[in-house]
Amino acid sequence: MLPTLILDMDGTLLDLNFDDQVWNHALPRALAALEGESEAKVRAKVAATLAAAKGSLAWYCLDHWERVFGVSVHALELELAELIALRPGTLQFLEFFRAEGYPALIATNAHPGSLARKMLHTGIEGYFSHLVSAHTLGIPKEDPAFWQRLRGVVPFLPEHAVFVDDNAAVLDSARQWGIRHLFGVRSPSSTGGTKTFDDYQSVDSLAELIPWLRGLQAPGE
Repeated sequence: MLPTLILDMDGTLLDLNFDDQVWNHALPRALAALEGESEAKVRAKVAATLAAAKGSLAWYCLDHWERVFGVSVHALELELAELIALRPGTLQFLEFFRAEGYPALIATNAHPGSLARKMLHTGIEGYFSHLVSAHTLGIPKEDPAFWQRLRGVVPFLPEHAVFVDDNAAVLDSARQWGIRHLFGVRSPSSTGGTKTFDDYQSVDSLAELIPWLRGLQAPGE
């Protein structure tokens, strides 16, 4: 039996630099112009406001932050859409699992609007049987109950599932619910630093998972 591949989107399939630019630069810049304050001061205020909601569904909700800040985050994403890019090794991994027939889906905390924009820009939607946003399930991936709701939409066996994410809190949630094979992404952004995962196997490129998956399906494994 081939395992089900469950893949995060931002920072796993896609370069997190796009989101960094939207939230940490474009939003404070737009808000500073709107409020007539220095960009540095507004950037600190935005960071603190966002941090207070971290891990909640609101933290990932573009509509919520548009109401809070009075700036269209959807419009900012459209303006910076040329920065949406696959991470190194992503296309190689997609081609591998499609050729081998692995069932695969995207499970993301991203807003459905952002998810749709990124699929349109990258053209990778066809590699997946399902694209599932936490917003449609009403609960973020950081909550173990997310996985039960996901299983109600896309049946899979947790003991035969492989999940990859750049967020340790989400990996903790998946492990708590019972997903067996878990991997962290050490370098989610091309312009950011690297992450360390003490409790999980980790990769820089999704292509590194190809030999591991081949070994998992070897006779006697």
